[in-house]
Amino acid sequence: MTKREKHNNPSMGYNLRDVILGGQDGLVNVLGIILAVATAVSDVRIVIIAGLAATFAESVSMAAVAYTSTKAAQDFYKSELEREKREIKEMPQQERREIVQIYRRKGFTGQLLNAIVKKITSNKKLWLETMMEDELHLSKEEFNNPVRDAVIVGISAIVGSLVPLIPFLFLNLNSAIIGSLVLSVVVLFATGLVKGKVTTGHTIRSGVEMAIIGMAAAIVGYITGAALGVALYAA
Repeated sequence: MTKREKHNNPSMGYNLRDVILGGQDGLVNVLGIILAVATAVSDVRIVIIAGLAATFAESVSMAAVAYTSTKAAQDFYKSELEREKREIKEMPQQERREIVQIYRRKGFTGQLLNAIVKKITSNKKLWLETMMEDELHLSKEEFNNPVRDAVIVGISAIVGSLVPLIPFLFLNLNSAIIGSLVLSVVVLFATGLVKGKVTTGHTIRSGVEMAIIGMAAAIVGYITGAALGVALYAA
């Protein structure tokens, strides 16, 4: 019995993209904000309030951006789909030549190329799908559900944003700053490992890349907070 190859569903990739987009953006932004606040003030409650405010503002903003961007992409896909339908109907010979060029670039020639072109152009639905995917490189599944994308990104942003806040709920200010950094880097690294495993297979490199992003945000946040703290107390 032949063993079937296992492939990831394309929708899984789109969902993973949304989870990483929301989670990473939420974590990194809130990490930078609370480190800036934590190094400028001495009250952990202020850090928590600032972090929670940023968490919910970030999640709503990210969800809205995900919805509007996916909706815009969806509208663009529909407009291109209608244009291709019209061109297939009004300029079939030109569109047929485009199919020939597409498959010639893939390496097909002679009778096999003619057979493929004949098969595709004899089915209007297949012809249209081929033009959309192989000529325009547009996939319907990628822009299929703006509401779903908004929900996934929004929830992921909330979860990611809460990660750097957790240590401040249980530790004193100085310990919480270190705990927030460590926890955030660990979560980013783990997220990178998952992304690498699902996509390129380069798990360690992907994990390190995400961890570096988090550290860069932490450094910017720390420097900003330290500068503001010095300015505040100097005044």
